[in-house]
Amino acid sequence: MNPTNSDNSKKLWSIKDSINLYDIDKWGDKYFSINNDGNISISPDGNKDNRIDLLKLVEEIKRREINPPLILRFNDILKDRIAELHNAFSNAIKNYKYKNIYQGVFPIKCNQQKNFIEKIIEFGSAWNFGLEVGSKSELLIGLSQINNQKSLLICNGYKDKNYIEMAILARKLGKQPILVIEQRDEVQRIIEVVQKLGSKPIIGIRSKLFSRSTGRWSQSSGQNSKFGLSAPEIINTINELKKSDLLDELKLLHFHIGSQISDISVIKDALQEGSQIFVELSKLGAPMKYMDVGGGLGIDYDGSQTSSNNSTNYSLQNYANDVIATIKDTCEINQVEQPIIISESGRSITSHCSIFIFNILGTSNIEESLEDDLEKNQNQPLIITNLLETLNQIKHIDIENRDISKIIELWNDAKKFRDDSLASFRLGFMSLKERSFAEQITCICAKEITEKIDIEKFNHSDLQDIKSILASTYYGNFSVFKSTPDSWAINQVFPIMPIHRHLEEPSLKASFADLTCDSDGKLDKFINNGNIKSLINLHNFSDKDDYFIGVFLSGSYQEALGNFHNLFGNTNIVHIDINKNNEYKISDMIKEDNKSEILKVFDYNPDILFEMIRLNIESAINEKKLTIDESRKLLSQIETSLRKSTYLSD
Repeated sequence: MNPTNSDNSKKLWSIKDSINLYDIDKWGDKYFSINNDGNISISPDGNKDNRIDLLKLVEEIKRREINPPLILRFNDILKDRIAELHNAFSNAIKNYKYKNIYQGVFPIKCNQQKNFIEKIIEFGSAWNFGLEVGSKSELLIGLSQINNQKSLLICNGYKDKNYIEMAILARKLGKQPILVIEQRDEVQRIIEVVQKLGSKPIIGIRSKLFSRSTGRWSQSSGQNSKFGLSAPEIINTINELKKSDLLDELKLLHFHIGSQISDISVIKDALQEGSQIFVELSKLGAPMKYMDVGGGLGIDYDGSQTSSNNSTNYSLQNYANDVIATIKDTCEINQVEQPIIISESGRSITSHCSIFIFNILGTSNIEESLEDDLEKNQNQPLIITNLLETLNQIKHIDIENRDISKIIELWNDAKKFRDDSLASFRLGFMSLKERSFAEQITCICAKEITEKIDIEKFNHSDLQDIKSILASTYYGNFSVFKSTPDSWAINQVFPIMPIHRHLEEPSLKASFADLTCDSDGKLDKFINNGNIKSLINLHNFSDKDDYFIGVFLSGSYQEALGNFHNLFGNTNIVHIDINKNNEYKISDMIKEDNKSEILKVFDYNPDILFEMIRLNIESAINEKKLTIDESRKLLSQIETSLRKSTYLSD
């Protein structure tokens, strides 16, 4: 039997329906759910008795004149993610009787914001959590933020002599920087700086593994990796360090095979290869102490628990178990001391704690009304008459007999008549008003069909274009390029859904368009039970009421990679602490960029800009093109605008 939409099949919408529609029970982990009011609720640790209402939070923030678009950072979720990571490794160490410890570092490139880094250091202090840096600027951040002498500072990236000098001298401050050799030419620079300063660094080697990742970063791993030394280069490096009396400082092996690794088998292969290299370095005389397994620990964006680009087929505990077990086995077999294990987990720590919220400004919907004067016009084109007859047949088709073939036939007829109307218009045989009427009738035909059969379930290729014809565009108060750049650059699919109204059926299918003057400024990829769909179910929009959309799991890389396309600046950022009894407090707030600040970024002086406009206004007054009252109003608007947000407001 073919799926139908009859009046008898319709039912009241429930919270369970929303949960199933948006898959929040899958990707939301223990942190996100829907409460009895139909709003998204947030928990710092999965405790059902300690949840806050996201809509109420946003509304209360608005009353403080902190308006969307905005980023909400939940400090307690960040704290819990760090604890979960360390607990997973602690459990694995205990279960496998591993004879050393785990010590994590956070890669600053994942999110460089000062408040963010400070919280990472604070929450990770119990485990001597450190930082990974990849540039001289990041090194300065690391040196300023790490005061715990047991915390590690992993120094990756390309290094000039200045970078190397800073890292070596930082040891005299009680810091623990480890210079990781990424390229062969860095070896000689390290030797030269050591001879100059008379001080030695802790040295690491990054190995270029043959093991390759999967997914969107697969081409940057294996022998095509941007960083790392091949086996011959490692041997040459060992010989050079030995000649320069620096082999005793080589204590770390590092490898990295990509970000968001979705398949656990890839991780296992890399661990086996890396562990063997670690053993061989020990046998060559290096006093190996640390093994850095890099980043890549993925998160489940779509909740499918698969090896797709947007998911992972393993848990955090699975990951920790494989790391510990593989390294332990290799070291025991070769009678090599088991190392301190380091990981550079970024995405898995930071993604869940940030939610990007934007409001809807308006919509673009199909016009469903028929114009009586055209319908009754005796002289209307035959094409329109045929379209109206097709619509009438669709309305009266016997769906009880499941006459699907007839529906397909009539829909193909409607599209043919619509195409004929466009051809007639191009040739001048049809007016714009008549063309508009033809397009309206076609849309109504499509809607009538959706009332009779379930297009989603009835997967027929001739009917699939109905979804796009009926789709709406929801215009959001945000910039894709600033707040969700990965959705544009690498087709990253984030969980997106309304943060409220989940007691109502979201009956409209739509995509989002942002404020930029760019055709790529849109969100049109959404999770769908492990797959990707181009449209999302949304509620009817009224400009009298706020409609808030949340982009979840967006705490990694988005702020660091965001640009200023069309001069849209940073949004408001609010740090939230969740207290007991469903209460919260704002621990910190970072104000959004105003227009003056953004103009300065691009070398425009707002004062000079204002003066140039003022002179133009004075000329217009002298030429009687503008009154003094009008000029005063215009100047006031410009002056006020320079102090306000780059985004739209009431």
